[in-house]
Amino acid sequence: MKADLHCHSYVSDGSLSTKQLVKLAERVGINALAISDHDTVEGFKEAAIECEKHNILNIPAIEISAYDYKRDKKVHILGYLLDRPEELGNFCRPMVEERIKNSKWMVSELIKKGFPLSWDFVSGFAYKKKNVYKQHIMRALMEIGYSSSIKGELYNWLFSKPKEKSAGGILYKEINYVDAFEAVREIKKSGGLAVLAHPAGYKNIDIIPELIDVGLDGVEAFHPSHTKAETNQLIMISGKYDLIMTGGSDFHGMYEGHTSPMGLTVVGEDSVNSLFRRKEKAA
Repeated sequence: MKADLHCHSYVSDGSLSTKQLVKLAERVGINALAISDHDTVEGFKEAAIECEKHNILNIPAIEISAYDYKRDKKVHILGYLLDRPEELGNFCRPMVEERIKNSKWMVSELIKKGFPLSWDFVSGFAYKKKNVYKQHIMRALMEIGYSSSIKGELYNWLFSKPKEKSAGGILYKEINYVDAFEAVREIKKSGGLAVLAHPAGYKNIDIIPELIDVGLDGVEAFHPSHTKAETNQLIMISGKYDLIMTGGSDFHGMYEGHTSPMGLTVVGEDSVNSLFRRKEKAA
């Protein structure tokens, strides 16, 4: 089995529709797929339908954009095999609505600066013309000739995060992310499995023991951002704490900003079976 347990569609910040994404997965030989869009479960039904059409095992998933306020770091939590996905969707909805409000503000600021944009034009690149991300704003700017890439000089000028010697992008503005510990609790309350996404890439390894205390089930050990040494470290941690190990490409299509094809990082049958075994154990 060849499984990709972490990828994104146009329902959040991926560039491909669910139908296109599943067809691509089939072409690269994926047998099990988890479309884990950010902070929404709106795509669950379509993902199930499309995966069934192509004889791919559908593993319902979400990736919650959370924050470790103790350490002042972003933390992403994957939720798999939810019994009550609508409850988790409701939990994430205020964050989604704030992101949309933030994006509208960004577009209005760009219009003030003379960019020939409109909200209707920008939102036309987003799912149901509402889930607008920075990538959709950049896509609109590309379409009217202001940039040749999603990530690059213009993206940095607009959106880059402030650093020690830099004020950051002129439109940099974070939303209020949910607390990482609360995200794990809510996934568990919704009957799902909670997995820490790309812990080495986001420098979150030190939070693992504390997340276990509130119900963490696993870690994403295999991810394109992880070095071999980091992957081995996560394998050791998984064994120490009896955590399941997942992995995936974190595919976003053209919105990734760098070369990152579907199937770049995959896992096998053991990882998929471990999800279902943990789910049965929790039942």
